[in-house]
Amino acid sequence: MKQVFLIAAHKDVEQLNALVQQLSDPDFLVYVHLDRKSAIDPADLHPNVHLVEDRVDVRWGGFSQVEATLASLRQILREQPGFDKVIFLSAQDFPLLPNALLKRELARVRERELIETTAIGPDGWKVDFRYQFFHREGGGSLERLACRAANALLRLTGRRRRMPDGLVPHGGSSWWALSRGCVAEVLRLADAHPRLSRLCRTVQCPDELFFQTLVMHSPYASRVLSDNFRYVQWPEQGARNPKVLDGADFERIRASSAHFCRKLDSQASAELMRRLVEWKDTRAA
Repeated sequence: MKQVFLIAAHKDVEQLNALVQQLSDPDFLVYVHLDRKSAIDPADLHPNVHLVEDRVDVRWGGFSQVEATLASLRQILREQPGFDKVIFLSAQDFPLLPNALLKRELARVRERELIETTAIGPDGWKVDFRYQFFHREGGGSLERLACRAANALLRLTGRRRRMPDGLVPHGGSSWWALSRGCVAEVLRLADAHPRLSRLCRTVQCPDELFFQTLVMHSPYASRVLSDNFRYVQWPEQGARNPKVLDGADFERIRASSAHFCRKLDSQASAELMRRLVEWKDTRAA
């Protein structure tokens, strides 16, 4: 069964192409959403790449991340009538399994949706402030001022924004692997709940809420395995972004059950990538 890998990319064409090369396989299709403002020339992409046509100007933490993913998924469903899953990756991810073993592992969880998700709220993931208050990523000074004024009024009156249409918010990691049927249902629900998209235009990090919420309100909720099989190391002191992995992380990565690790940098992670490739080669043998 074919698998589709969707890679979100904006820089470092050599690292991106190295990732695509690692996924070169007759049973794998690779799509790349290239940030519209990226300096990468599409002509320099690996020949195996299917380029997403609707390129979005992506801003971290904003709804543009959701828009780029939705546009990518719509194109994939138009062009690919049959496949098992869409595996959503960053260009700074790296596969930990040789392709034959990766195919075997994906076949093992074929009946599951691999997406980290938990209810958002006092008894779950305590990030309900992300949608209860207004957030604006980018925009002009007047827009940011309007957000601050609206939030001040919410605090003064004790009111909070709510999810539309009776949706219960769920959230988790931006990176997941969803079946073709689940992707189609997510797109249908996104169209059926336009008020969710409008709300998420002023939500902080909506890509960590939008897809989880729709999946958990779909018939595919019972198939969810709340594990995306990614190795990520968060700094102990807390940060908005995960640690850039290096050679010191190799043993912990090797001991994990992850399919991919992130986040890697072509310079800072050069030793680690070399060791990962060698390790993958021994596993393939």
